[in-house]
Amino acid sequence: MTFAADGVELRASEIAYNELLERIVDLRLPPGSVINEKAMGMSLGLGRMPVREAIARLATGRFLTVLPRRGAVVSPIGLADVLDMFEAREAIECGVVYIVAERATTEELATLRDLVARADSARTGTDHEIYLRTDHAVHAYLVHMVHNGLLQDAADRLLLHNLRFWHLYWSNRPAQPSTMMSHTHLVEALEAHDAEGAARAMRSHLVASRALVQEAF
Repeated sequence: MTFAADGVELRASEIAYNELLERIVDLRLPPGSVINEKAMGMSLGLGRMPVREAIARLATGRFLTVLPRRGAVVSPIGLADVLDMFEAREAIECGVVYIVAERATTEELATLRDLVARADSARTGTDHEIYLRTDHAVHAYLVHMVHNGLLQDAADRLLLHNLRFWHLYWSNRPAQPSTMMSHTHLVEALEAHDAEGAARAMRSHLVASRALVQEAF
């Protein structure tokens, strides 16, 4: 049996969804991969129906694309997709940190600073996977700090699209500290409860990341 963090047993379709999503995000299922329901079900030790339900959910989330007579394929990542992603991130994450600056508790800020320190430490290494995971943890925790379930659902999905893209970006590039962005200025603004400054710091972070991506394309 597989259980969620709260100890509740997961449904078969939820297990299939989580496993497929993880494989898509970490590129074990790269863009363009065809998903065969029967083969995937056997791989996961599940029937076809849970896999079918998971595929429908992943298609709704834009991780999979369902093609007539071809079935489901892992959605491609083109420049237009990446620019849309950054536009959505700017709209959501700048708003997130604006709210967080006003609501954050001392304990939450201490946790955030620790997460940022881990990401900054990862920037000095050569393992881009460690950096991606620690950086993702920073952004995910910022959304958690808002304590808004609707916003968190939308942002969490967006951040997984972001993580998938960066896995693809770093898959054929050497890790370089100069191209891994720090969150130091953002943390300083949040600790000062400066909502405008936090929004500016997040926007600057995203603009720098977007410029890096556009050069690559």
